[in-house]
Amino acid sequence: MSVEDEMNNEYTSTQHKILFYLKSGLEKGKRYFKSKYIAKDLGLSPKEVGTNLAILAEVCEELEISRWSYSNSTTWKVSPRSIL
Repeated sequence: MSVEDEMNNEYTSTQHKILFYLKSGLEKGKRYFKSKYIAKDLGLSPKEVGTNLAILAEVCEELEISRWSYSNSTTWKVSPRSIL
């Protein structure tokens, strides 16, 4: 099984979209993301984004995702995971 096949089994299509969005943002120097802006950019609901980010925070090995604050929308802090 290829690495791409394994990734496709690991995450849903929505989670893939969100991960791609977060990785693109990290490449541009962003570290904080609001659910409502992710939702708007990806054509999802903020609730759908929040639910999937909570799941990704638990299972994603590539990124460290944590709920940072809530003011008008949940803000998520995202950073690459350190490999020790």
